[in-house]
Amino acid sequence: MRVSPEPSISLFAFLTVCISVFSCVTQCVEAASPQKRRPIALWARWEGAFTAKNQAGPETELTAELTPPRRGKKRVICGFWDGGRIWRLRFMPTEEGEWHYRTQSSPTVAGLDGQTGSFQCRRGKAATRFLRHGPIRVSANGHYLEHADGTPFFWLVDTAWNGALLSGKEDWDMYLGNRVAKKFTGIQFVTTQWRTAYTNAEGQVAYTGFEKIQINPAFYRRMDERVDAVNEKGLIAVPVLLWTLGREKHVPGKLPEDQAIRLARYMVARYQANHVAWFLPGDGNYFGENAERWKRIGRAVFNTPGHAPAMPHPQGMQWPWDAFIKEKWVSIFGYQSGHGDDANTLRWIHSGPPSQKWRQKPARPVINLEPPYENHIAYQSRKRHTDYSVRRAVYWSLLNAPTAGSSYGAHGVWSWETSPKEPQEHRGTGVAQPWFKAMEFPGSYQMKHMAELFTSIRWWELRPDNTFIETPPDDDPARHISASRSERGDLAVIYFPVGGEAKVRQGVLKKRLRGEWFNPRNGKRSPAKSDKAKRFRTPNREDWVLLFHDAKK
Repeated sequence: MRVSPEPSISLFAFLTVCISVFSCVTQCVEAASPQKRRPIALWARWEGAFTAKNQAGPETELTAELTPPRRGKKRVICGFWDGGRIWRLRFMPTEEGEWHYRTQSSPTVAGLDGQTGSFQCRRGKAATRFLRHGPIRVSANGHYLEHADGTPFFWLVDTAWNGALLSGKEDWDMYLGNRVAKKFTGIQFVTTQWRTAYTNAEGQVAYTGFEKIQINPAFYRRMDERVDAVNEKGLIAVPVLLWTLGREKHVPGKLPEDQAIRLARYMVARYQANHVAWFLPGDGNYFGENAERWKRIGRAVFNTPGHAPAMPHPQGMQWPWDAFIKEKWVSIFGYQSGHGDDANTLRWIHSGPPSQKWRQKPARPVINLEPPYENHIAYQSRKRHTDYSVRRAVYWSLLNAPTAGSSYGAHGVWSWETSPKEPQEHRGTGVAQPWFKAMEFPGSYQMKHMAELFTSIRWWELRPDNTFIETPPDDDPARHISASRSERGDLAVIYFPVGGEAKVRQGVLKKRLRGEWFNPRNGKRSPAKSDKAKRFRTPNREDWVLLFHDAKK
């Protein structure tokens, strides 16, 4: 494919546009200009724009080798075609000082190949958690996420699969503000056409073709705005790169392997300097040959060290990770407890593979990426999931493995409905409310209470342990009481889904810990006192959290 020349723009005009669009999150430079450039904030984004002097096809590859200020290990990053004769590089500097770069193109193209330059990185204004603490990564012990400076990161990610595709700028900003106010720490969304949105709001698609795709930069320039807005609100962006479930013509996860790799690498190059965690495939079956296919794609896409946390998003009640235990690119073992409500589903959440497999080495954070969506019709009972059924699944998920966080979803927000309607290609899920009504479901406020509880304690030290409590025998999975504690015994959390009682065994927890009842419906706390037999009884028959902690800490 040949492209026509486009006129270049001046440095001043380019900087003016970039600064106005990306504010403090992004700082752009016209790479070929010798003029003095503004310093780049630590953990912000450097961007270089390069213009091909001759005609070049969009498949032309651009890479850059970056040398850090202290002459440490060099970094190699991929660039991307942004339409016409423009290619871009985006990079997040992780050290203060002067960085140097040299570009290479394949095939060799004048204006793209052999370009050199430098930029200064300085610690800037800490406008968001990421500019204060850095990008997220897996902790040293493998059980939770943390920032670059070691600050723990609690995963509370809302589901807006269609949000970035179908929202207008003002609506997206309003929605993000709503989630920030409720203590969410991230947004998960789809970044191509897929089964529930065949195009974006403007009728654009991410790519056309199948055996050989043509990527549409205009689609992604619009997506840039949505991704940047997420980060500007201090939220982690969690894009799905290759949604898998659906018909071949609508989902990129069914593209030929080489084309799936090409599309995913394009998006990684485009958003690698944003604060992200990646879903490589979405809603897929990762067993047998499917597992081998996604291993190959994952290795090809994330073939350089230092990439943001990456994972597949699996189908409901599946644990395919035994086959992925040696895959270095898989950072998180996520699961989907799904939208059922029968006994088997409930038992799977609190006592299934997540609770059994978290000790596997090397360890990964274990996170429920898709608990039941609030107001979604349950698979078995055909009743709507309530705030209670969602809340119960989330608390069980927080305590069935070392605590790392949980996602949440509201029926109508995930599909970004603008009027009451059943989501496209999701028959039987029930008529969904418009996103602006669904984002106010009571469960979203209860996620705020949950986040306030866990972030008030050293949640990253919790490990599942039901042996330190004695509870009355009960085979009903809906009544399962979950418990976690720190190894030192100075912190413990117990969740009662339908009231009840528990006796704490002597000698496991430290003495003189404060006991508190936490009401997950309204976030209020009250003192917890045991009877003479050391039994703690919930204030009523609703669900409750019992917290033991050292008040001094």
